[in-house]
Amino acid sequence: MNPHDYCQQKAAASGSSFYYSFLFLPPERRQAIMALYAFCREVDDVVDECQDPSIAQSKLDWWRSEILRAAEGTPTHPVGQALADIRPRFNLPTEQLLEIIDGMQMDLSQTRYLDFKGLRLYCYRVASVVGLLAAEIFGYSDRQTLKYAHDLGLAFQLTNIIRDVGEDARRGRIYLPVEDLQRFNVPARDLLEAKHSDAFVALMRFQTERAIGFYDQAMAQLPAADRKPQRPGLIMAAIYRTLLDEIARDDFQVLDRRTSLTPIRKLWIASRTWFKG
Repeated sequence: MNPHDYCQQKAAASGSSFYYSFLFLPPERRQAIMALYAFCREVDDVVDECQDPSIAQSKLDWWRSEILRAAEGTPTHPVGQALADIRPRFNLPTEQLLEIIDGMQMDLSQTRYLDFKGLRLYCYRVASVVGLLAAEIFGYSDRQTLKYAHDLGLAFQLTNIIRDVGEDARRGRIYLPVEDLQRFNVPARDLLEAKHSDAFVALMRFQTERAIGFYDQAMAQLPAADRKPQRPGLIMAAIYRTLLDEIARDDFQVLDRRTSLTPIRKLWIASRTWFKG
């Protein structure tokens, strides 16, 4: 199996909504975004699957070395080899790839965020940086598009946090800022014990409004000239905003279940958004 086939299988096996936004891309760009996505999955899996933080830290350190080897043209992992292959064709700064690992490392040492400012740094590293790299792969002519990519990545991560509140709590992580929990009178133990309440619904409506604000801000910053090349991001935005609608329609029942869209529905949204331009 060649490195790009490995990345394609890694992306497809994840079942992520992102996969559907890649399907319509030309082969070269599709290869590149699959390599980036596979890298994100690899380092994210390190944090989610390693029970021992010291082992997870060692694995993240190894990935740091692998990214440096990829920059030098001597990677050993299929994902590193795929990244090394695409780097000459796309502007993927090594520093930004390393910053994604910095974000993953935050999960090893921090399970609570006092305020949105602190959470925003985490979201920047694990999502906005990915958005900036993806924008390079998709192509753009106006640097204003990078502001769109930054804010769209933030909106995606806030959506993930809303969707995964219960799942994250079972892992001992609460991404909702402490200041927001206090404002809406939702003790952290309610999340840990999956206690659904009117106060929790009000808290989640606030989180959803914040996420939608970043979606709207991102769309307002996308230049018309770059709308076509950036269609994969528009597909993801359409899928994720539909997901937010479903979560809200279900009264934010996210503490003991995970809301998701069917593959057929994702594909329908993706094709509609792509051909709409």
